[in-house]
Amino acid sequence: MAGIIGKKIGMTSVFSVEGKNIPCTVIEAGPCVVTQVKTKEKEGYDALQLAYGEKKEKRATKAEFGHFKKAGTTPKRQVVEFKDTYQDEFQLGEVVTVDIFQEMDYVDVVGVSKGKGFQGVVKRYNFRGVNDQTHGQHNRLRAPGSIGASSWPSRVFKGMRMAGRTGNDNVTIENLMVMKVIPEKNLLVVKGSVPGAKGSYLIIRKQWN
Repeated sequence: MAGIIGKKIGMTSVFSVEGKNIPCTVIEAGPCVVTQVKTKEKEGYDALQLAYGEKKEKRATKAEFGHFKKAGTTPKRQVVEFKDTYQDEFQLGEVVTVDIFQEMDYVDVVGVSKGKGFQGVVKRYNFRGVNDQTHGQHNRLRAPGSIGASSWPSRVFKGMRMAGRTGNDNVTIENLMVMKVIPEKNLLVVKGSVPGAKGSYLIIRKQWN
């Protein structure tokens, strides 16, 4: 199986064999239900569709309710396709758990970063600012400075680093090592940090050697 859907629980730390304290993230990975098996003959490509997280039936549309009913499960919150996987190993309605991972595996974690709203250039792009008030500077400590060129081209180039909405983007953190797998609690402990706040949904993709 190529991956699984999970939820960020929080951060902790574990000690390595050498005695180093390693910061880690605890993820509730699964259990996920196979809600659709896609094939080249029918859909044009091979993929497995997994669903995770309980959802109230009254909040699900009729189309969603019927789709999950075919898999013999209740409505779910998150639905994700995994293309680089083995379709023959799983059947419709089968449950995928954290057991697909082992310690020392490497994974890529995809999540939505924390939204920080409208921010200036100092916070958004780490601009330094003026840092003092000499030479007639006043209230310019966090200003972006000049944004245009000269009389040509008389416009601001696209991509200019300016103030704007920050965060709330899809972020992928690659090459995170699996430190521990706790199958009885569906927990996955990975080295380092992952995007998103506590309780946010994540996609954990397994790297193949």
